[in-house]
Amino acid sequence: MSTSIDKPGAGGASGPALEVVNLIKDYGDFRALKGISFTVNEGEVFGLIGPNGAGKTTALRIISTILQITSGNVRMFGMDVAKRPHEARMILSYLPEDAGAYKNLTGNEYLAFIARFFSQSREGVARILSKGVDIADLGDRMGDKVDTYSKGMARRLLVARALMIEPRVAILDELTSGLDVINAQEIRKIVKDSSRNGTTVLLSSHNMLEVELMCDRIALINDGEIVEMGTPAELKAKHNAQNIEEVFMKVVS
Repeated sequence: MSTSIDKPGAGGASGPALEVVNLIKDYGDFRALKGISFTVNEGEVFGLIGPNGAGKTTALRIISTILQITSGNVRMFGMDVAKRPHEARMILSYLPEDAGAYKNLTGNEYLAFIARFFSQSREGVARILSKGVDIADLGDRMGDKVDTYSKGMARRLLVARALMIEPRVAILDELTSGLDVINAQEIRKIVKDSSRNGTTVLLSSHNMLEVELMCDRIALINDGEIVEMGTPAELKAKHNAQNIEEVFMKVVS
């Protein structure tokens, strides 16, 4: 296994990077997702936003193949992720809000450990690790154990872990939650650069400024349903709002 495998959808394929069609998720008698649908174009940064309990994280976990679908369909570059979860995992990367790294490892050791899941060759691991070190940009601290890192340093390491494999789709939940302004700006730049290099990004965040700065298009989910969708400019014009936070408040309330 290596990152140079022929990836589904590569080379001349047309259509969106991600298609979510009438997606339903039940937890017993509770319906968390009520038939949501949206598409994400290749190389796009797409925001999925909404209040707590709206179904955002459930949707991200289904797309990431962590949760099973009750009904509906998710296709990634035309591939049904429910039927081909292993292949989907080879081209996607998921960074949850509560992700953590192994604290007894150094930054270098942690990234090397992850890299071995994506390449069996020494050269492949070295290449992935080198990219991860460049993304993390932690200098000499890469040789220190993760439990000595600040929250910002740990999040940079985790973003590096998510992007160093050059995923075709990166699913990022609360990308900069709890970070100071400087760290948040730097991490946003890393993700935007990855998008410019071809990675499709599905982003969820409670930070409306972050959403407006980063996203090409936005879908707003409330009570398990998509209630609004469009570019930031389109949504602000439609709702006569100065920013996406105002749009959010008007639509949700």
